[in-house]
Amino acid sequence: MELKGIHHVSAITANAEANYHFYTEVLGMRLVKKTVNQDDTSVYHLFYADEVGNPGTDLTFFEIPQAGNTYEGISSISNTSLRVPNDDALNYWVNRLTEYEVEHQGISEEAGRKVIHFRDPERQRLALVSDETNEGVVGGIPWDRSSVPVEKGIIGLGPSKLTVKDPEPTIAILTKLMTFKQVGTYSSPVENQPPIQIFSTGEGGTGAEVHLEVRNDLPRERPGRGSVHHVAFRVENEEELAEWRDRLQEIRVPNSGLVDRFYFKSLYFREPNGILFELATDGPGFATDEDIEYLGESLALPPFFEDRREEIEAKLKPLDTKKLH
Repeated sequence: MELKGIHHVSAITANAEANYHFYTEVLGMRLVKKTVNQDDTSVYHLFYADEVGNPGTDLTFFEIPQAGNTYEGISSISNTSLRVPNDDALNYWVNRLTEYEVEHQGISEEAGRKVIHFRDPERQRLALVSDETNEGVVGGIPWDRSSVPVEKGIIGLGPSKLTVKDPEPTIAILTKLMTFKQVGTYSSPVENQPPIQIFSTGEGGTGAEVHLEVRNDLPRERPGRGSVHHVAFRVENEEELAEWRDRLQEIRVPNSGLVDRFYFKSLYFREPNGILFELATDGPGFATDEDIEYLGESLALPPFFEDRREEIEAKLKPLDTKKLH
């Protein structure tokens, strides 16, 4: 019953086409699944990851065309980090981000690792983090047809940062329920704010951390384009996921129960500051309904939506994701 690390992060975009260009062409990630939001099939759900969409490498986006701007604040997932192999890769990325006129802050150090904080075109808060000293969860393998050299490529998700006003209830859920342990702190970049606390689970390391920031100077976040919807954590299999459901029910934490997302099974709940957490199984994975060679090129629908394909496709704006082979 130990969580294995970050499974995926899901965020919001107002423009699937521009989002696809940035994450595949500029960041060099692979689109491993082009599907729909299962709770609103009129919009896309795009999954970017390593070569095959290994657990812990997926950054996903719900397209909400009418989404307004994000007003940043507390009760939020305020930064998503993407792992790169080593410090040398960050030198490559400084040049690449500058070349593509991406807003970034250059290389700095955070929690003993070198990082680059940057924003996507919708002001999504992102960071590239070096795996130079990582001794925990191993990263994935970048796609060999990426626009970025494999040896410099993004290998998965790093720490997710949560920003809250009252940390104690969130800490209680992380440590007493979710098998996280506090392993360190680092200074807040904001004056007169407490240190940011580092929590780790499973094998630990870059792919298994949550960073908890306390801010007493901000209102509650109003999400929109460029905000994060939820963070998901890795569970071994469906049997273990059912045990997590039972544990949540025992301590009377409202939850979704088991949800079949076809590519994995899920369970959702909100921690006390209102941030949405998901627990998700490592399998069966994205090659369940597509050849690995052609992941993300066609609209993939879970079997329970297949009989509605014509109706669903008619509502979607065409998005060309085919790569030349």
